[in-house]
Amino acid sequence: MRRGRSGGLDGVLVVAKPSGPTSHDVVGLVRRLSSTRRVGHGGTLDPFAAGVLPVFLGHATRIVEYHLGDDKSYRATVCFGASSTTDDLEGELTPAHGPAPSRAAVEAALPALTGPISQRPPAYSAIKVAGRRAYAMARAGESVALPPRDVTIHRLELVDWDGSDAERPVAILDVTCSAGTYVRALARDLGERVGSAAYLGALTRTASGGFMLDDAVSLDAIRSAAASGPDGLRALLRPIDVGLDRFPVVTLTTEEVGAIARGQFVRPSSGIDIRADHLRLRDPDGRLVAIAAPGAGGRLTPEKVFVSPTAAEPAAVS
Repeated sequence: MRRGRSGGLDGVLVVAKPSGPTSHDVVGLVRRLSSTRRVGHGGTLDPFAAGVLPVFLGHATRIVEYHLGDDKSYRATVCFGASSTTDDLEGELTPAHGPAPSRAAVEAALPALTGPISQRPPAYSAIKVAGRRAYAMARAGESVALPPRDVTIHRLELVDWDGSDAERPVAILDVTCSAGTYVRALARDLGERVGSAAYLGALTRTASGGFMLDDAVSLDAIRSAAASGPDGLRALLRPIDVGLDRFPVVTLTTEEVGAIARGQFVRPSSGIDIRADHLRLRDPDGRLVAIAAPGAGGRLTPEKVFVSPTAAEPAAVS
């Protein structure tokens, strides 16, 4: 990654967010350390949650929209025996009535919460109701009724069980789900399904689309890399189209790159895969030129262009 015309660095920084700071806090830190104006993240994590937080710098912010629908994976700690006003450990807890569930009962309940399900979002969420955030209404003591949303739980597996406290057992779950799923609502619903109550005690996002926790960089490592200046972060940045492997690559000729730089339609001489929703266009040297949508007759419509319209040279991305 090189310095670009975006006022700093261009690329994707896969951050291992610790529990405590907000996603906005992490973005602010990266913006300051990288001296890059345009910085954004690829999916909010609650402050108490940890794990993968893709942070997009410079020109990479233009492709965040292609990641908004990415599936997510989590390691979730579900605490039984009490409900929470926020459905997680940060809310006010109310003990459940009746006995706590057994491990067998919890395992038996998981299939009903797997696959396409209808989920009621937590009252303490950022969803807007008549222009107001639901959490602001809930904190003001107002009743919040949020409509259910359709989500998909691809995987829901019990990986550990702590029954040392018979009244308050704890389950560790691995969850893979569609974008927009509330894992704390999943914990709440699991408690209700086994005739008890439950809340989310801890959460770690282990994957966000193609971004994996094993590849993520700690905040301390980011600070250390930036100690010599913003350019010290270059080695930690991934290409701006990382995680978009589902978009086939089309290599353009020099003349075709020039046309794309001017915002024109092109019909690549190399042909295109018309079955794809989007394509990644590269120049003869392999540098990213644009993200485009295929059209009729093999024509490409550029959506995001990363080349200079004057000389058709990449705008400092690679």
